[in-house]
Amino acid sequence: MPQNMPQNITQTQFQTKFKIDRTAPATALVVGASQGIGLGFVKLLLEDTAIAKIYATYRKPETAQALMALSQWGGDRLVLLKMDVTDEAQIESGIQHIQAAGDKLHVAIYCVGMLHDHQFQPEKSLRSLNKDQLLRYFEVNAIGAGLLAKHLMAVFRHEEPSIFATISAKVGSIGDNQLGGWYGYRASKAALNMLMKTAALEYARRCPNTQVILLHPGTTDTRLSQPFQRNVPPEKLFTIDRTVQQLWKVLSQIEPGETGQFLSWDGSELPW
Repeated sequence: MPQNMPQNITQTQFQTKFKIDRTAPATALVVGASQGIGLGFVKLLLEDTAIAKIYATYRKPETAQALMALSQWGGDRLVLLKMDVTDEAQIESGIQHIQAAGDKLHVAIYCVGMLHDHQFQPEKSLRSLNKDQLLRYFEVNAIGAGLLAKHLMAVFRHEEPSIFATISAKVGSIGDNQLGGWYGYRASKAALNMLMKTAALEYARRCPNTQVILLHPGTTDTRLSQPFQRNVPPEKLFTIDRTVQQLWKVLSQIEPGETGQFLSWDGSELPW
């Protein structure tokens, strides 16, 4: 990591045990790196000397200022890619950029997610269901990840241990749903889980060295969760740094053949 890093870049002491080939440079991709957990992963990966290059995607320059600033300190190790996951052409173009550079991919983390925006809030009852809002949830939270999985096969088809992780949510668990509400967010995360579970089976045949994992990060102090933090106990509201370290630790302990799991931030398995 460069010496003169911005002071807001937190350096961690966590050393990954992730089973990548330490004799060859490893390449990582963080999709949705503008803010929150995605930006936190970029910072963590820059501190890991086993990662030679990090590709990080953003949708709009005006919401990616922290990532843009970080790129000045990442040097050649950090490559920024403009990518809107609701546009398959942009996903394909981003992966082609990685291919054109001659890079294999060893780590990919999908951090894109939407719970609310300036136009709508999560639904509390069936009366609030709206077709356009439901479609938007599915487009961002599920379909983008499925299309990414489609195109990532081209850079995961190699002989070195690799991992493809997607940030899901416990509220996407059908078996764990005891409270109801949040129809679109819950349903889109459940769809994400099914897409990735199914992709894991195909990856096992076509990219057998890549483990496909779904992760629940816990409640993290990000823009996504801020309107809903009032009733969260302080010990259950994680900083971004803590969340990414916990999730990276979970990923570091994945063994070959453990693909297709839905895991919580503490490594416990969650019901579908």
